Amino acid sequence: MRIAVLGGGNGSFAAAADMAAAGHETWLWRRDRDAVAQHRANGNTITVKDFNGKRDIKIADITNDIAAAVKDAELILCPAPATAQADIAKLLAPHLRDGQVVYLPPGTFGAMIFAKAAWDAGNRAQASFAETGTLPWLTRKHGPFEVAITVRAKRLPTGVFPLVRKAHALSVISAVFPNVIEDCGDALSGALMNAGPIIHPPLITMNAGPLEHFDRWDIHKEGTQPAIRRVTSALDAERIAVRSELGYGAPHFPLADHYAKEGDEWMYGRGSHDRLTDSGDWREHIVLTEHRYMREDTRIGLSFLISVADLAKVPVPLARAFASIGGAVCGEDFMHTGRTLTKLGFGHLDRAGLQTLLHDGFQ
Repeated sequence: MRIAVLGGGNGSFAAAADMAAAGHETWLWRRDRDAVAQHRANGNTITVKDFNGKRDIKIADITNDIAAAVKDAELILCPAPATAQADIAKLLAPHLRDGQVVYLPPGTFGAMIFAKAAWDAGNRAQASFAETGTLPWLTRKHGPFEVAITVRAKRLPTGVFPLVRKAHALSVISAVFPNVIEDCGDALSGALMNAGPIIHPPLITMNAGPLEHFDRWDIHKEGTQPAIRRVTSALDAERIAVRSELGYGAPHFPLADHYAKEGDEWMYGRGSHDRLTDSGDWREHIVLTEHRYMREDTRIGLSFLISVADLAKVPVPLARAFASIGGAVCGEDFMHTGRTLTKLGFGHLDRAGLQTLLHDGFQ
């Protein structure tokens, strides 16, 4: 399969390496012209470190020409942070073609940003847009051309926009992630599977003291204590209440399963949290006001969850509290600077109107 991977971060490197290693013709698009030149000079290779050891994987091509990267691609994979989605969507919008599938792991309703960008650009291609609840890899870059993959996802609940193209989209994505993709309905259902806005806001706000005191801190090891985990579970209950009120059924992939020793496996499977902390890759210097757990998951993720909860008329006091605390830390109003249905251009829709749009697409 011809695959285009968009972005130059942790997830994009892991995606490009895994797709190429699986035998797919994989193109990697990066905006940074100098980084592209350096990567080409390095032989278009990505060095992967995982439980199989260390090896070099050659990518078909690396380019800063997005039109060339996505031409003839059946799957366009964009594991970039939510903070980059709007810019990338505008660049991609004119180039989408019939039958292509854009997959955002995870999305925070980013599937709708990409779909709306194409529509607003006058592109009427019959493309599909999908998103899931987490990045398919626990991964960190170890250098300009090297990435370490600690865990690969075992279950990826995936929602599709528009829902009428779900069968085609899931078939394409499942061919690349065999035995991993699980149908969870439409794009909003997929967005409400996003684990980042549940696990990360309590971690980064409730650990603010040690994060500012110590030069390096493993937020997932020293910072994931029983009190914080109880709060995380309560926050996750708000997410699940919103899903249930909107008519989305189980499985809801409760975050508690990520830590559990028995019962249903979560997206990363059993023991993934221990492998994450044992890797040492998350012992890092964190600047509270700049880290993606704050800028992406708290500012964007929680503002989106709160706006959907407002539509569903479901109280989410913890989500509001963490968005307020994060905003106070950063000196801004996250409900104003974040991602809401109104800011995305869907605030005029009631529940029925939004469900019609999610099912049929733009008309």
